[in-house]
Amino acid sequence: MKFIVDAQLPRRLAYFLQNAGYDTLHTLDLPQQNATPDSNINTLSIEQERIVITKDADFVDSFLTIRQPYKLLLVSTGNIKNSELETLFATHLPQLIELLSQHSYIEINQTAIVIHQ
Repeated sequence: MKFIVDAQLPRRLAYFLQNAGYDTLHTLDLPQQNATPDSNINTLSIEQERIVITKDADFVDSFLTIRQPYKLLLVSTGNIKNSELETLFATHLPQLIELLSQHSYIEINQTAIVIHQ
């Protein structure tokens, strides 16, 4: 499973996923870094079958209207500390991986994981 972490989320999340054994990029790794347009992120996601991890509702709109990106993990926690975000992912990573293998659009917040159809 491969991921791309969008600009609103910390590079620390990408490092966490890399250390867990997943091929993960952060937008800072791309040529245009955090200024990379969403359309370019969508294209990369589809070409490389990368799941976009984001807080950006624009990706939700894109996914629902044109089925881009490849798959979507929406983080709807509001503002939380990076350490809290990492703990959230550490706690739920096995479940997220399982769900993302079966579904294309998942949302995680501080109390639940939601599967969107």
